[in-house]
Amino acid sequence: MDTREVIVFRIRQLCKERDITPNGLSNLAGVSQATVKSILNGESKNPGTVTIKKLCDGLDITLGEFFSTPEFDALEQEIK
Repeated sequence: MDTREVIVFRIRQLCKERDITPNGLSNLAGVSQATVKSILNGESKNPGTVTIKKLCDGLDITLGEFFSTPEFDALEQEIK
């Protein structure tokens, strides 16, 4: 998985754990439904830190908690 895929995986994982739909998350986080959909469908290739922070706020977690997973730890550095 690349970074974008791990972000999508993590958002879906957290929504499932909390029984929240993507639309519900957009309401909780104050992020447009189109933005959440774009991230989850892979249309947003590089979701911004501010957007991820807002999603974390909606999920009532810190950025540290969001990124502290084995999937993020296993990512290789992307070289362009």
